[in-house]
Amino acid sequence: MNHGAGYRRLNRTHEHRKALFANMAGSLIEHEQIKTTLPKAKELRPIVEKLITLAKRGDLHARRMAASQLKQDAYVTRLFDILGPRYKDRQGGYIRVLKAGFRYGDMAPMAIIEFVDRDPAAKGAADRARTATDDAEA
Repeated sequence: MNHGAGYRRLNRTHEHRKALFANMAGSLIEHEQIKTTLPKAKELRPIVEKLITLAKRGDLHARRMAASQLKQDAYVTRLFDILGPRYKDRQGGYIRVLKAGFRYGDMAPMAIIEFVDRDPAAKGAADRARTATDDAEA
């Protein structure tokens, strides 16, 4: 029997998987689009959709539950201030997974995971702001 096979293990321990998906969810919330392998993207989708559902609730308990899953407070703030209100009227299906060919080195199937109504300017905006402040300080 195939009991307990409801998720992909991805050759990682439980702690490693938990940290991996916390970091990937934070990157997706920050950039609104990331490129990763197809199995990781398929496993990340329900995690982020549950976080969006928490953000739609918007109360203190939901914020604390999201903060326990995400690594940085900036991700929680962005989740509740921008993404929660954006999907307030939507009944699910906040994430889209698009197949993106195969990686050159090991032919792993790649995918792009993104929010359905994403802001195209959000991708890389934090990196651009970070380099702008670094240039101003130098």
